Amino acid sequence: MKAQTRSLSVPSGLIHILYLSVLSLAFLLVQISQVHARGAPESFADLAEAVSPSVVNITTTTLVEFDDNMGPVIPEGSPFEDFFRDFQDRQQQQPGERNRTRRSQALGSGFIISADGYVVTNNHVIEDADEIMIELFSGGELDAKLIGRDPKTDIALLKVDVDEPLPFVSFGDSDVSRVGDWVMAVGNPLGQGFSVSAGIISARNRELSGTYDDYIQTDAAINRGNSGGPLFNMDGQVIGVNTAILSPDGGSIGIGFSMASNVVSRVVDQLQEFGETRRGWLGVRIQDVTSDMAEALGLESTVGAMVTDVPDGPALDAGMEAGDIILTFDGRDVRDVRDLVNQVGNAPVGKTVDVEVLRNGDNVVLSVTLGRRELAEGELDEEELVEEEQVPQETEILGLSLMVLDDAMRTDLGLDDDDEGLFVSRVDENSEAFEKGLRAGDIIEKAGQRRIETIEDFEAQIAAAKDAGRKSILLLVRSGGNPRFIALSVKD
Repeated sequence: MKAQTRSLSVPSGLIHILYLSVLSLAFLLVQISQVHARGAPESFADLAEAVSPSVVNITTTTLVEFDDNMGPVIPEGSPFEDFFRDFQDRQQQQPGERNRTRRSQALGSGFIISADGYVVTNNHVIEDADEIMIELFSGGELDAKLIGRDPKTDIALLKVDVDEPLPFVSFGDSDVSRVGDWVMAVGNPLGQGFSVSAGIISARNRELSGTYDDYIQTDAAINRGNSGGPLFNMDGQVIGVNTAILSPDGGSIGIGFSMASNVVSRVVDQLQEFGETRRGWLGVRIQDVTSDMAEALGLESTVGAMVTDVPDGPALDAGMEAGDIILTFDGRDVRDVRDLVNQVGNAPVGKTVDVEVLRNGDNVVLSVTLGRRELAEGELDEEELVEEEQVPQETEILGLSLMVLDDAMRTDLGLDDDDEGLFVSRVDENSEAFEKGLRAGDIIEKAGQRRIETIEDFEAQIAAAKDAGRKSILLLVRSGGNPRFIALSVKD
């Protein structure tokens, strides 16, 4: 019996409909791709022409003292060594004044943000300057006075007196800028003056070394002298202030950093109003929640900021405690330490905010009236460093040689009479404790979020962690006066 095959016939009308549907779908996809993928502009000329009049060159002059007796440094054994030594000897025999001053000049960039002459630049451009001169795009020169500066964000605000309105630019919203967007930098690279370069945003939210860092990384050419100049989006808005480059020789290799405009604009507003910054202050020491810390506490995620210490200040007055995990601040979620620091710093001084914390598994809301960070700085971290103290009678646990604090040790270590905990006299260098930074001289104040005063207290908390099925235990450790949380494995 022969196998029979069955064929299906499709009406020609249906084929035509399917063909039109495919074409329509293809056309729609092309439209979508055109919406989300903007091509490179044909030219930056119109943008450069529009914004360049608002950009200025900045020249600073500083009086520097120098010594006439100081000569060139000649390597030992150089054929010129004897010649320069004889020359210096003759110079030293000449009577008269040896120390003099000379004028040292530096170049930078800036941009005008108001018709009446407010100018933004980097703090490091004008720092220690005795005179500040700005050169306008039109060619005129004006003396500038310093209104205020903020070393934490490397931003300074200047003011020039003018009779006629100046061309100026406005800040854009840096938070809506995306990696891959086109940007244009304008400034005074290497003293060349009013130079334009273009590129894309290479990365966002870069952190270099400052507390409030939020840098835009770009491959637009930025060189020495570009500092303080603007980074524009394609709408002619300033979304960054060119501040730093990553380079082995001081020249651009396509890795430049601009402080995000949403940080700069807040600083500029305060400098313009007060002549200084006024940042909110919570008054806590904090650290990020690590995965092993989360496991030790039975948490499902590492979001939030762990409070390691609560010195005198707004948080202590509100009832915050070491071991609390800050989850929200003034109604906004807290992702990590950096996020909390920025939220608090941007909050108004004197504002009362709700802070939600996780404490021993329960959510607690605290009402905190913020202080001012600038007034509080310098009052923290004043505890003396705890020096290593060798004492007999030690107990070894988890790679740590531990001792109970007594009155004599508190006196020797400069501790308060009511300070409790276990003193770490030695740490096994092959242990997990050493790997995570515990050192001789540290003091363990809490284990499993419980205060400990004896070796037995510590052992009991380790046993409790094991009974609860936890793989690690959370320790509150004070190192050189600075508290932090560390999670150590308790597996047998």
